[in-house]
Amino acid sequence: MIRILGIDPGSRMTGYGVIDSDGRDSTHVACGTIRVEGDSLPEKLGMIFHEVSAVIKTWQPEQIAIEDIFMSRSAGSALKLGQARGAAICAGVVSNLPVAEYSAREVKQAVVGTGGADKEQVQHMVRLLLKLSETPQADAADALAVALSHAHTESVAAKIPAMIKGLRR
Repeated sequence: MIRILGIDPGSRMTGYGVIDSDGRDSTHVACGTIRVEGDSLPEKLGMIFHEVSAVIKTWQPEQIAIEDIFMSRSAGSALKLGQARGAAICAGVVSNLPVAEYSAREVKQAVVGTGGADKEQVQHMVRLLLKLSETPQADAADALAVALSHAHTESVAAKIPAMIKGLRR
């Protein structure tokens, strides 16, 4: 089993989700949201960095997966999201953890089966896949979905060398 921290970054709300997974079966460990507060952007980014660092310290993940930036209608919003991602990524790098990035479409495809799924569908599938008694808040569910997507990707990637070896025979 490997412990994975999934992150759904945001400049106002950053979701996190921690799972243990062998690539086939995954177990919910923790999830929640970081309400980003502060008067200036540097304060907000510092808060994201410190809060993600605290989640890492508390739950001791072995890997981090984070949602990639998506194109926004507003260049300013996209820049703020990119900076929030950077603060979360830095928290992982400072903790010597490998960080993988996944687009929202890749995450939705892996968890729901379609890249165009809406938030409610992601929440529903996360609840089913992790056998949760309650539906997680949207940002936390997105973060858990990122972690599940990474677990699946890592599992498939680990099997490829053996599959290639079998083809060479």
